[in-house]
Amino acid sequence: MSTPATQVVPPLKDELDIVIPTIRNLDFLEMWRPFFQPYHLIIVQDGDPTKVIKVPEGFDYELYNRNDINRILGPKASCISFKDSACRCFGFMMSKKKYIYTIDDDCFVAKDPSGKDINALAQHIHNLLSPSTPLFFNTLYDPFREGADFVRGYPFSMREGVPTAVSHGLWLNIPDYDAPTQLVKPRERNTRYVDAVLTIPKGTLFPMCGMNLGFDRELIGPAMYFGLMGDGQPIGRYDDMWAGWCTKVICDHLGLGVKTGLPYIWHSKASNPFVNLKKEYKGIYWQEDIIPFFQSVSLPKDCTTVQKCYIELSKLVKEKLGPIDPYFQKLSEAMVTWIEAWDEINSPTKLEALSLDGKKDASASNKK
Repeated sequence: MSTPATQVVPPLKDELDIVIPTIRNLDFLEMWRPFFQPYHLIIVQDGDPTKVIKVPEGFDYELYNRNDINRILGPKASCISFKDSACRCFGFMMSKKKYIYTIDDDCFVAKDPSGKDINALAQHIHNLLSPSTPLFFNTLYDPFREGADFVRGYPFSMREGVPTAVSHGLWLNIPDYDAPTQLVKPRERNTRYVDAVLTIPKGTLFPMCGMNLGFDRELIGPAMYFGLMGDGQPIGRYDDMWAGWCTKVICDHLGLGVKTGLPYIWHSKASNPFVNLKKEYKGIYWQEDIIPFFQSVSLPKDCTTVQKCYIELSKLVKEKLGPIDPYFQKLSEAMVTWIEAWDEINSPTKLEALSLDGKKDASASNKK
């Protein structure tokens, strides 16, 4: 009598949500089905809430539109961007899981140099479950990867590393360029598959891209606020970068790590560079002040939680960046509102109320 094959349980199946912002039917999930179907999806519908978004059969998901955001957050809904992929952070807030993976709906499964499909989610999970080394750079990159270790001269006292809060993945095909670079290099494609993961050193900022991103929600979730972008705002396409700058400063302060590199996804669609330039042009000027600001931020020792760090950061944004443009005053206030909404939504009483409400309201929770 043959022994039945042991079913392989997907890693972190009950501990991870996949968050997807979208304005269209999610046909792209068909390609991801082998990797995503075991997991719970949180879909944040941007734009017109009356539009029906179709999700392929067989996925477990909940779908939120703007009406749901307004209903759940009330006046605090003002902190969630409209007509911008920054709305994805509402999904981060609504998740009840320890880990988040977020991906854009124009991203597909990439292939490694051998032609094998890349399970991006599995690589993010591996990154998040292994320590980071932000205090001392290892020249073999990630020492916790199979076939690698700490090199000679690496202090033994630092080899334990620190918890990894963020796993930043990359993209093949369409590069994540700003509008001026898009205009200069319209046909450029990223074909380089670099088989590496490394920890971004402490004190070093990076331009975080939200289209292929994993993070530990319990460690850093409240800092993953994608700002005020899109409709009614003077800037767009800086949402993920803003979250990345805030997150990195807070990770450095709290002794957490950020990894970048593998996994790759296939970015299929180049956005219009002229539209992008209109969204970005203020940010292109402002970033010359924003970057030095974040490089000089020093958070007080009594900021021992992500929330405390973020509130302190909001005060500094108002004080240091507010004089540049009134937008930063507004952004500072939205940062505070975001933390208040996060804490309210994730309070035990609110979680219970939302759970009961979700069972009654099929529009906010579409289970398939």
